[in-house]
Amino acid sequence: MKNVSLMMVGTLRLLTRALTALSLVLVLTACGGGLAGGFNSYQSPDGRYAFLYPTGWTRVTVSGGPKVVFHDLINSDETLSLVVSEVGEDVELKELGSAEAVGARLMQEVIAPEGAGREVDLVDAKERKDSDHTFYDLEYTVHLQDRDRHEVATVVVDRGYLYTLAASTNESRWLKVQKIFERAITSFTFLI
Repeated sequence: MKNVSLMMVGTLRLLTRALTALSLVLVLTACGGGLAGGFNSYQSPDGRYAFLYPTGWTRVTVSGGPKVVFHDLINSDETLSLVVSEVGEDVELKELGSAEAVGARLMQEVIAPEGAGREVDLVDAKERKDSDHTFYDLEYTVHLQDRDRHEVATVVVDRGYLYTLAASTNESRWLKVQKIFERAITSFTFLI
């Protein structure tokens, strides 16, 4: 009888620990807020496109720059930005070149044009299909005089416009934010 009571007490302790752990997971998940586990959703005012950005980031306005910019409140040099450029009504992404060619062009003309004082390496360039659109997912390392940075971007064409959603951080933080940044850029979608 004493052994049965000890077994029941042990089982109750294990059950209590399991329920406590489950409760803690549920509380932490609820406190994370946002959408999709640590993300909030941004939708363009015209309802045309949307993407996810990390919870705790804030939108900033940049005159003459990207259409949309978010940055981390704690690590303010971590950014997510959307640039929209007109390319012509009948232009398809593949007409601009392969993922590697578009990645190299973006690198030379936007990220590190001549005289910018930056060296850039295209680490990866791949094609992805999603919702009847072709996306090019790009990854760069950017070498500045005082530090190195890491950037990922996705590029897509829709109705005569080229959309480039990019996330950037210091190289020292890349491994900590890699999955978050990749989730943000691959979340870009067209709604209409």
